[in-house]
Amino acid sequence: MTKLNKPCLSLGAVLILAGAAMPLEQSAAQRQAPPPPSPEKQAMIDLGIEHETARGLYEYFRSEADGDGTLAWEDVPDWSGVWTRETFVFFWDGDQGTMDTLPTAKLTPEYERRLIEKLDRIDQGIEYDPLSAGEPAGMPRWISEPFLKDFAVTPQQTWLINEMMNEIRRVYTDGRDHPPSEDAYPLWLGDSIGFWDEDRLVIHTNQMRDGQYQRIQPEYTDQVETVEIWQKTADDTIEVDIWVYDPPVLVEPWYTRQVFKKLTNDDNGLRIRYWHFNENQNNAVFETDEGSSDFADFTFTDQDDN
Repeated sequence: MTKLNKPCLSLGAVLILAGAAMPLEQSAAQRQAPPPPSPEKQAMIDLGIEHETARGLYEYFRSEADGDGTLAWEDVPDWSGVWTRETFVFFWDGDQGTMDTLPTAKLTPEYERRLIEKLDRIDQGIEYDPLSAGEPAGMPRWISEPFLKDFAVTPQQTWLINEMMNEIRRVYTDGRDHPPSEDAYPLWLGDSIGFWDEDRLVIHTNQMRDGQYQRIQPEYTDQVETVEIWQKTADDTIEVDIWVYDPPVLVEPWYTRQVFKKLTNDDNGLRIRYWHFNENQNNAVFETDEGSSDFADFTFTDQDDN
């Protein structure tokens, strides 16, 4: 596999609390185009374009890998601990703007129009997100969720676990392929297969449902596929290179690098527990006639409830 240097990229952050995002008071017209990518990032973009499809890129990485792609128990990397994303916003890279800019994706005319209309509605205070009603993030949005994660690595499977709703991505590294097309259907987290190239985990995911990358990000369709390379680059750092392919939405693959940091946990006090939006009575969210969201029976105390 081509070995590439991987600088850490600083991304913008968005605050998300109890399923509701801090509003961004900028219309699409106020957002600027991002600056050009760095030469290194452009090389990664070009690599995705060169191989045309997610499966083509995945097979290229497999052909370049050292070994047969399997992992012995004595070679299992230590990804233990509690991890958090270094940044919260998907696909904004430090060398290519911030939340003040439009996303770096090259969108087809139809989905560029849909994004601009969405941002204009948000500027008017009209915004609804299925996550507010307790739906799973799904994949590829799973990558951008600003919640704790932990990872379980074995020779035959790697589990990538998100705190929110206990969303578990099972990456099969035992040599199996995806289910045949006649048995495939859209799943919240898709179907993931992978292989190991030394200490790098290469993943191909398909069979995902449609959704949106984040509240102020573009949409994706159920044709979306991803290729990821996960690697622990320091004791407290895991870096992930991601290419997203989605022909109805993207003119070319959308590339990003995401960084996860290990939290200090010397006393083993940190735990990840399953949690769901509906555990909070104030998260009974509904969509209004105008298309925005509101809370039902928003209360704080027993006296208010009465």
